[in-house]
Amino acid sequence: MLDDSSGVGDGDRCWWWWLWVHATVFLLRPLLAVSFVLSLILLSWFVAWKTVLIHVPLVQEICGLRKKPAKPKPRDTHRLTRLYNSNPALRRNSSNAQETS
Repeated sequence: MLDDSSGVGDGDRCWWWWLWVHATVFLLRPLLAVSFVLSLILLSWFVAWKTVLIHVPLVQEICGLRKKPAKPKPRDTHRLTRLYNSNPALRRNSSNAQETS
């Protein structure tokens, strides 16, 4: 047998063990549980965002994800058409050219 006449070491060990058990139960477990639940929520939100929500038009407008399509510039801006239609002499010449061809 061990000669432990003072008994001080055994009391210290029990106190530390009691402190570790209570710290684990009241601090560590709740923190781990909350972090686990938050990680599940964030993971599910990320998956939903990437698969479904990014394709919803309202969400695209709110988040600024919808890129407005660039309208191509018309080939003719009708400036020459307006010029020819406003000048009767040019209009007559173009009609004569069409009749001859």
